[in-house]
Amino acid sequence: MLISRIRHESGYSTDGSESSGTDFYLNDNLEETLKSSQPDFGILFDVDGVLARGTNPLEPAVKALKLLQDEEGNLKVPVAFVTNACNRSEDKARQISKWFNVQVLPDMVIHAPTPAKLLTEFHDKHVLVIGQEHRRDIALDIGFTKVCTIEDIQKAYPFLDMVDHDNRKRVAAGTYHDDPSFPRVEAILMIGEPKLWETNLQLLIDLLLTEGKPTRAPSSIMGVKPLPIIACNMDLVFMDRACMPRFGHGSFLLCLESLYKKITGRELDYTALIGKPCEITYRYAEHCIADVAQKLGIQNPIKKLYFIGDNPSVDIVGANLYHRFLRRQSECIDNEESSDDDVDIYHGHRDIENEPELAKPSKFVIDVYHGIRHILDKENFSVKT
Repeated sequence: MLISRIRHESGYSTDGSESSGTDFYLNDNLEETLKSSQPDFGILFDVDGVLARGTNPLEPAVKALKLLQDEEGNLKVPVAFVTNACNRSEDKARQISKWFNVQVLPDMVIHAPTPAKLLTEFHDKHVLVIGQEHRRDIALDIGFTKVCTIEDIQKAYPFLDMVDHDNRKRVAAGTYHDDPSFPRVEAILMIGEPKLWETNLQLLIDLLLTEGKPTRAPSSIMGVKPLPIIACNMDLVFMDRACMPRFGHGSFLLCLESLYKKITGRELDYTALIGKPCEITYRYAEHCIADVAQKLGIQNPIKKLYFIGDNPSVDIVGANLYHRFLRRQSECIDNEESSDDDVDIYHGHRDIENEPELAKPSKFVIDVYHGIRHILDKENFSVKT
């Protein structure tokens, strides 16, 4: 389990405005003098592997969340939940609330695609969304207004999906035609690994080689204009209930990139990468914490953020990238089960530079419960009065 602490020279007050922050670098004695009954820090939690495995909450997480609640079960420290998974925020908020018997609002949950709310220049374009359940709802919820799915592409262009032998038989047995009225795909939003990877890979390559209108082969691959691609979540693998990590969206992206380069001789270019470890996700989370603090009635500006996760190459790298972006001091703590051998194998995305020093923690803790104990001790803060 890792914790990254970010100290601000300038921070965000709970009304969302930027504070002057001239007293943020204080010696310990003066900092103690200025402490009040309200926290001046927030906590960001990874979910999978930290708070739960699959759909089951972890016992240390149940104990940890109780440390942040008063006698009535109300949160007294601003928290948010940052995950590279892809669910509807209201569903995840409801699940976390049930796990820990605490009120969690949808705005407190940040999934990999959530910061795409900021990419307003694409919200009115005809966008293909790649993922699994609820992908259309998720895309609409974060601001995209004209959404289609891979099934819509299959229906509009029935001769494309020949890796599906059942489709070969259907096409051979009936009268099928392309739908010329189907609008050109103007951008691709990849929010998570899909089902039927082979079908998705085939149709995505078709769209990329035809500028979103796969009715005619390009005369020259080199002359094809790239489609905007927004990739949300680059995790190569993730932990669930199996004894070893499972393939994540990053593995699917790797397949797509390899195929595209093999066919075109060029690297696949992304318009935006979103989700951990990208800075935009941590920036979005910082504003989220400020909003939560305001709803809790906290008046103090948030001077520090703690991020608790379990993946050094994603959680800790992202926190340290954001720390470096802000040019602040940071402290990192990682799960004592990690090892240097794990860090040496880079599982990150090819467009995110491998900087091993950003993944190395300075202290180990056993689990999230001990992580929260460490934070509260370090802040000399107690929820129970």
